[in-house]
Amino acid sequence: MPRTPLQLPDFPWDSLEPFAARAKSHPGGIVDLSVGSPVDPTPAIIRESLALATDAHSYPATAGSVALREAIVSWYARRRNVTDLSVANVLPTIGSKELIAGLALWLGLGPGDVVVQPARAYPTYAVGAALVGATVVASDDPAEWPEGTRLIWINSPGNPNGRIMDVAQLRSAVARARELGAIIVSDECYAELAWEAPYATEAGRSLATPSILDPRVIAGDRSSVLSVYSLSKQSNLAGYRAGFVAGCGELIAELLAVRKNLGLMPPAPVQVAMVTALGDDAHVDAQRALYRARRDLLKPAVEGAGLRVDDSAGGLYLWATAGEDAWRTVERLADLGILVAPGSYYGDETSQHVRIALTASDESIATAVARLATLSN
Repeated sequence: MPRTPLQLPDFPWDSLEPFAARAKSHPGGIVDLSVGSPVDPTPAIIRESLALATDAHSYPATAGSVALREAIVSWYARRRNVTDLSVANVLPTIGSKELIAGLALWLGLGPGDVVVQPARAYPTYAVGAALVGATVVASDDPAEWPEGTRLIWINSPGNPNGRIMDVAQLRSAVARARELGAIIVSDECYAELAWEAPYATEAGRSLATPSILDPRVIAGDRSSVLSVYSLSKQSNLAGYRAGFVAGCGELIAELLAVRKNLGLMPPAPVQVAMVTALGDDAHVDAQRALYRARRDLLKPAVEGAGLRVDDSAGGLYLWATAGEDAWRTVERLADLGILVAPGSYYGDETSQHVRIALTASDESIATAVARLATLSN
């Protein structure tokens, strides 16, 4: 019988290539603000711990070392106001993307099931649904989530729009998931990067945004609730592939059994590095200060160039619109040598927004600011 290839969504970034070429042709070169890949060094304290752990002759535990699981539990208690987890409630992952893409499959979803994702969403939620032939519903309103929903993704602070869900909104989402008998998973990888009150103070201190596992949200009932996190953003560990999932003990055990069979475990040296990263808040504060300074320069420059910045209260992006088709804005900025991502990549084909990343060097941000100034003159 003929083979039937997987029907996955098109990889959107390929369509940006002509605009990347256009931006590269600028006499001063390209300033790439289209992707969220960290550009700053991995903190020395983490690299040193990795180097000391390179004698990794035996297989690492899929469940994670005891030290790593305890570090994850401690981090949730210290930074997320989640004080009732045990090591049985957490599981390390190879970054967060593989968990997001594979979760529907590992939970046994299939054709006829519904996966809910945010109205403006990171594309991997839909990829995970496509892997199992499930139907995707894009909505931020729990009242719109339909019967037949098996898996719900929320994302706070959101990618691409930086929207932060407060405790009441998270509680409403969990309540609706329970009505539907669905599993609800919160992608929280930008949790340490909040820029506006009440999650950022006047002194610039950023408080971690609410987790779906916060006792004010779930009132002690973790059943069918998961939180996903990545150290890529807060600790510049994108290349390490360091993430984890926490919450419902039954779901964690189910995922652990699948991952044991598939051989999915972070390498032992990475697990050691994760322990160091999770135990040190100083490097997170330093990195946050860098992003805050870049945002403080770039946001007014974007607004001065005639764009309106919507949401963007947290995360590593500005969600901006010039009131025109997003691709037209991409084109105009490419003529300045600045590459941004169109909002159509995140679920709205008629989007008038673009996503502008803060993940560029100080020099690149300064260059972008100077070029944007030419639009306001």
